[in-house]
Amino acid sequence: MQIFLTGATGYIGKRLLIQLLHNGHHVICSVRDQKRFDLSPYKDFKSQISVIENDFNDSSTLNNIPDHIDVAFYLIHSMSSNADFSKAEKISAENFSKSLEKTNCKQVVYLTGIVNEKELSKHLQSRKDVEDRLKSNHYALTVLRAGIIIGSGSASFEIIRDLVEKLPVMVAPKWLKTLCQPIAIRNVVEFLMGVMANETTYNQHFDIAGPDILTYKEMLLIYAKERHLKRSIISVPVLSPKLSSYWLYFITSTSYVLAKNLVDSMKINVVAKKNNLADDLNIKLLSYEESLKLSFDKIEQNDVLSTWYDSFGNYRYSKDVWKFLEVPKMGVFKDRQSIRINDEQKTLDKIFGIGGKNGWYHANLLWSLRGSIDKLFGGVGSKRGRKNKDKLSAGDSLDFWRVLYASRDEKKLLLFAEMKLPGEAWLEFKIVNNILVQEATFRPLGLWGRLYWYAVLPFHGYIFKGMIKKLADEK
Repeated sequence: MQIFLTGATGYIGKRLLIQLLHNGHHVICSVRDQKRFDLSPYKDFKSQISVIENDFNDSSTLNNIPDHIDVAFYLIHSMSSNADFSKAEKISAENFSKSLEKTNCKQVVYLTGIVNEKELSKHLQSRKDVEDRLKSNHYALTVLRAGIIIGSGSASFEIIRDLVEKLPVMVAPKWLKTLCQPIAIRNVVEFLMGVMANETTYNQHFDIAGPDILTYKEMLLIYAKERHLKRSIISVPVLSPKLSSYWLYFITSTSYVLAKNLVDSMKINVVAKKNNLADDLNIKLLSYEESLKLSFDKIEQNDVLSTWYDSFGNYRYSKDVWKFLEVPKMGVFKDRQSIRINDEQKTLDKIFGIGGKNGWYHANLLWSLRGSIDKLFGGVGSKRGRKNKDKLSAGDSLDFWRVLYASRDEKKLLLFAEMKLPGEAWLEFKIVNNILVQEATFRPLGLWGRLYWYAVLPFHGYIFKGMIKKLADEK
């Protein structure tokens, strides 16, 4: 079948794509920027993939959608990166629907959240509004309303992981008593595959969730038990939604916008209405404990295919992000270090293993402090780490950097700063004729940018000189 897949570079999209390809389908991947689409995980299926550029908030970019589509998946959301996400989501859904009505698409599958309470958060209400806007007389709509998704790299799993791993004692808001029904990412993908072109699911909606109904507090404590960690949680009623959002923002890797909307949603029970879809599709629902164990296995095997922060979440990372691939030479400050190396392969392994749990090889305390300062001023901080311990691809997040270019063959890695800065910053590593070149570039924005550069210059001298020596060290 000919499948149209939106959100192909997102957390769910990447995992669904590999299953669609394994099943022999041809998939048209709709992305905001073709250059961001990394084909390397799908190198055995290149003949089955087409990639087109679309921004569903901009109708002028939607003229290239092919006429022949059997099934389309709508996996687009704006909550994590857009303060006015509700308006953006409505426009996106309307443009998507109008575009698909011009094709011979038979079915649209929409993945959303469970919305069974009378009063919904802004996030859940927006998801419900999108569902209404996707309805059409030209194609059948199948809606899967999912509980909290648990899997390596999912937002929920990573937030739970951050909280439990970092805090022996948690003084937490009262929403920890809210009920939810988590579902394994594996089951989500099975449901998406199962309803595809399945006429019995046309023009219907289904709640999909695992077998366990738990409070958020129980989810945290079960995680702690699985990790053999002793944790205490004290629930207090005095934390306002704003304070709760800041609490979540500073402790976890989430952005403040996402934290705020998550807190709003966490006050509402997310429990599924029973249906027979899992039995009809022969899907074995995994328990919360089983979902956690699978997540741990993927992390230990260094086999995390996607994470929730794979999508760009910063104002800089719109469709023209790749203009930053060209590191400027004029009007910039540079710190350039070079050193001769004896073993290119060992140094290359260190370069492509930099950041995350491996650290930055030198002055890690200062790198961590810089991440904390960034978080304090509303930036992404350094808690995101990295997806894989030894692999990097264009578009990956790396602490408070984004990977713009990564090629082991060319022995080059280029990073662009996603932290809050009065300007733009790049960090480049390359090996040429057994010489490692490490270059930090900063393009200041006005007077504050120049003052910033000179303020951090003494630290740069210490950090960058020490880092290149560690990279060249063969130990």
